[in-house]
Amino acid sequence: MDIFNQLLQGFATAATPINLIWCFVGCALGTAIGVLPGIGPAVAVAMLLPITVKVEATASMIFFAGIYYGAMYGGSTTSILLNTPGETASMVTAMEGNKMAKSGRAGAALATAAIGSFVAGTIATVLVTLFAPIVADLAVKLGPPEYFMLMLLAFTTVSAVLGKSTVRGMTALFIGLAAGLVGLDQISAQARYTGGVPELLDGIEIVLVAVGLFAVAEAMYAVLYEGRIVDTQNKLSRVHMTRRDWRRSWPAWLRATAIGAPFGCIPAGGTEIPTFLSYAVEKKLAKGEDKAEFGTQGAIEGVAGPEAANNATVTMAMIPLLTLGIPTSNTTAILLGAFQNYGIQPGPQLFTTSSSLVWALIASLYIGNVMLLVLNLPMVGLWVKLLKIPKPYLYAGILIFATVGVYGMRQSAFDLFLLYGIGVLGVVMRRFDFPTAPVVVGMILGPLAEAQLRNAMSIGEGSAMVFIERPVSLILIVVVVAVLVLPRLFKRWAGRKAVS
Repeated sequence: MDIFNQLLQGFATAATPINLIWCFVGCALGTAIGVLPGIGPAVAVAMLLPITVKVEATASMIFFAGIYYGAMYGGSTTSILLNTPGETASMVTAMEGNKMAKSGRAGAALATAAIGSFVAGTIATVLVTLFAPIVADLAVKLGPPEYFMLMLLAFTTVSAVLGKSTVRGMTALFIGLAAGLVGLDQISAQARYTGGVPELLDGIEIVLVAVGLFAVAEAMYAVLYEGRIVDTQNKLSRVHMTRRDWRRSWPAWLRATAIGAPFGCIPAGGTEIPTFLSYAVEKKLAKGEDKAEFGTQGAIEGVAGPEAANNATVTMAMIPLLTLGIPTSNTTAILLGAFQNYGIQPGPQLFTTSSSLVWALIASLYIGNVMLLVLNLPMVGLWVKLLKIPKPYLYAGILIFATVGVYGMRQSAFDLFLLYGIGVLGVVMRRFDFPTAPVVVGMILGPLAEAQLRNAMSIGEGSAMVFIERPVSLILIVVVVAVLVLPRLFKRWAGRKAVS
């Protein structure tokens, strides 16, 4: 009942006119960003972080959350109509969705994607409402040793899974950890790695790094390495579903939600794994005439399942972000930076220190899901027209936004040099397949992990045995070792099996 009362208070906050406007703008902007190939929610949130510094914290978080799940909705439109996924999460949708469009069933594909996203997003939001406070209550009982091991787990999972190789992921993480060390030491107040530059005494701004690595690097990389946006080829039929489409879609939505929800809670490489899993399950379960449509005319289950799994995953990612302060994807890493920008540290205390903000944010997920359904079904034609924006204008606009936003933070020319230096680093990382998310995770969690390590060593009176003596900490050590060792053992075992 307490959760229900807090959720009602959250709705009262989220339903104020100004917060509703921010939610609507975030959803609309997120949908537009999802439609445009190559510009994901992480880039959009990073680009807009400096602009929203003067906006009230609750409104800003609702706005960014709208962009976050709006982009996941929008990506399906171009996947179905153009076979051009706006987000990696929409790759699987393109496999069957585009075939449906080519056989004159684009409307049914778009409808099942939008409604499936709504169903999965709403179920996942209910799960966030019910379980986030429980996780937060359990997390309050953890001490510095457990927190340090939890952050070590976040480092290893994000670095090992988000990159194409563990070495590249770890390299990106250490770049972030090194950047997090710049500035005054938290305890001794000694300057570290500042090179005598006074602007670095306060450390490198996480907003600046996020904008440089995501927005500036994305624009530069697109100009240097990518081709032009293709024009639409498939005509858009009326967005509706037949009775047979409904009968085939709703079991896929529910199965996909069950598959996607757990993946949102763990740093398991984002939405790609659950969407592929959902597609494989639907293809396996299909029979007769329905099975024959896979890979030929396009099966509606192949669109309904992956889209629902995608949205369940991104919504459930709010649980580890809000309760433990651990991001499980690029965008949640940037959202963590947005919280810190307002002096708010996500974690178990967040539900007591910033209760109104958290519950308003959760309530906005319900409101945003309805808004996105309204935006996506009648306005698909408008979103497709965004693809006609010439790429040079699009990326020039991103660079202008990023530059003005970062300069507006401290009116410092040094920040602009640093911004574009980080942008060049981001381009190099993209070029050689180094993941960028571990850099942001390392920068944000690095100083926190350092503080928890020092506190843990104080508790253990200088002995590292404190990490082994406490059961939860010991379990987390075993999990960290498993994350690093098991994938290699499975790979070696699979190699030997293939040879034999």
